[in-house]
Amino acid sequence: MLIGIPKEIKESEGRVAMTPAGVLELTSRHHCILVEEGAGRGSGISDEEFRKAGAVVSKRPTVFDEAEMIVKVKEPLLEEVDSLHEGQILFSFLHLASDKELTEQLLRKKIIGIAYETVEEDGNLPLLTPMSAIAGRLAVQVGACCLESVHGGRGILIGGVPGVLPAEIVILGAGTVALNAAKIAAGMGARVTVVGIVREDIARLNHLDDIFKGSLSTAMWDTEDISVILQRADLLICGVLLKGGKAPLLVTGEMVKRMKPGSVIVDVSVDQGGCVETTRPTTPANPTYVAENVVHCCISNLPGIVPRTSTFALANVTLPYILQIADKGPMEAIISSQALARGVNVFNGRLTCLPVSESLDIPYVPLEEAIGRRCATGSGHSCTGQLWHR
Repeated sequence: MLIGIPKEIKESEGRVAMTPAGVLELTSRHHCILVEEGAGRGSGISDEEFRKAGAVVSKRPTVFDEAEMIVKVKEPLLEEVDSLHEGQILFSFLHLASDKELTEQLLRKKIIGIAYETVEEDGNLPLLTPMSAIAGRLAVQVGACCLESVHGGRGILIGGVPGVLPAEIVILGAGTVALNAAKIAAGMGARVTVVGIVREDIARLNHLDDIFKGSLSTAMWDTEDISVILQRADLLICGVLLKGGKAPLLVTGEMVKRMKPGSVIVDVSVDQGGCVETTRPTTPANPTYVAENVVHCCISNLPGIVPRTSTFALANVTLPYILQIADKGPMEAIISSQALARGVNVFNGRLTCLPVSESLDIPYVPLEEAIGRRCATGSGHSCTGQLWHR
């Protein structure tokens, strides 16, 4: 298979979708890899390293025109969609539920769009997990900066000092983001509260309590006065999503209004619409804004600010799926792999992800109907709505 790796053009995005090691593995199986000139520069990977691994370094039009499969990191910008062609495979983060125009354009192009964030295996989202881990750790790091007075924050040191209380950090969700944010926050000496959202989170909260040996607090969304908890927070971190759908709105503008002036919100769920009513996407170049006297940091590609770490972490988990698609071809890979079948969001002009359909009011077609063959999902639903934690 001819696989194209374009340079990411989203603002301040330095990740690349494949490493030289991945190129070497694929070329050893007689696949051809086209890498756009400079694609790895933001992650510290030179064109020469890609060439030595067996890639052909090409101009951007060649990558899009000739590749049977385009492998990216971030969802394509509209100008990139224009470069796609019918029947081409796009394997990337897509986050379609918050972008109707992008969804309609991908449908118009009649491509096969497989979204990293909905590939599901053994009840897990393996391609989302490493980025969630990085985002959780970064959320505390960037939140600590935002709490500094020079960035509009309350002027609080996360860990405090002897005689001065540390910061109060509240984390919504009990998954990968929460675990990693709690590790960093507790390590910095903060007082941490993790809030579970659904009943199934009790087991996760028990796990967190065991790991941290009772050094953090836990609560459930529906049994505590969450507004009171938020009023105590110096830093609020949000890490909840609906698989394939828009993130649930949990924190209203009124709740934000009652938070401390100069407190900080880092909404990791912003790429799927955000969990906070006052959330809107920001960029690494302009990471914050103030709403209701609260500093908001809602960078939609947060792991992209540490591109080398993120590139290698993502490539570690995407390569096995790329190999499946390349070795078997897209149809056989989708039919034989439940994980990949659940990742298919658009197929030949049809929307095959139910949560995206529900979010955007675009007709949904079960994957098996779209491809005309029975596949490994075990049901007609390739992508169904379910509350997850990032």
